[in-house]
Amino acid sequence: MTSSSGDPIRVVIADDQQMVRQGFTVLLNAQPGIEVVGQAVDGLDAVAKVAELTPDVVLMDIRMPELNGIEATRRITGERPYIRVLVLTTFDLDEYVYEALRAGASGFLLKDASADKLAEAVQVVAAGDALLAPVVTRRLIAQFSQLDGGGVRAPLKVRVGDLTGRETEVLTLIAQGLSNAEIAERLVVAEQTVKTHVGRILVKLGLRDRTQAAVFAYESGLVRPSGY
Repeated sequence: MTSSSGDPIRVVIADDQQMVRQGFTVLLNAQPGIEVVGQAVDGLDAVAKVAELTPDVVLMDIRMPELNGIEATRRITGERPYIRVLVLTTFDLDEYVYEALRAGASGFLLKDASADKLAEAVQVVAAGDALLAPVVTRRLIAQFSQLDGGGVRAPLKVRVGDLTGRETEVLTLIAQGLSNAEIAERLVVAEQTVKTHVGRILVKLGLRDRTQAAVFAYESGLVRPSGY
């Protein structure tokens, strides 16, 4: 798989551990349609490398010196929202994963992922999709409840009201981690219909991708931690 232009997916790897950077570089460069164009040793370096190289995807470690991965992600996606950030973490329950997603990351990947999973993750986020499995979504919902008390923010409730009933239903299923195909099966509609609904949801709510939609769903109170 390549980028929409037909060129290889350009990747920058940001991690303060040289072995991790080199290992991921070797793994990704061995995959067709993916090219590692740069490495960054910390968050500040990542921001600078992205400005210099304009990659399609950034593999971002969370815990780094100078500037952590969360703030680096916030700066990168704030200045260049078309660049996708894939957060790297050692543990699937890393307490910072949620904040990284709020900062604009399109998903996260465990550092012990196989070469195939790594390549697939890069391809998924480069295509504009979110890498957020159902089990991850549920953990994030639970974590949000613990951090923020599960409270509903009034401005977000108003924005949810902008959606049609079917769009609200689709958003709820996105927040549960379902893919377009799974949502189509659940609602007994064509997958293209679901894609249309998802596109309208993102436009109406001013969101960038499915990950932001999932976070929005439980921040707005549309999805509750109980029952997951």
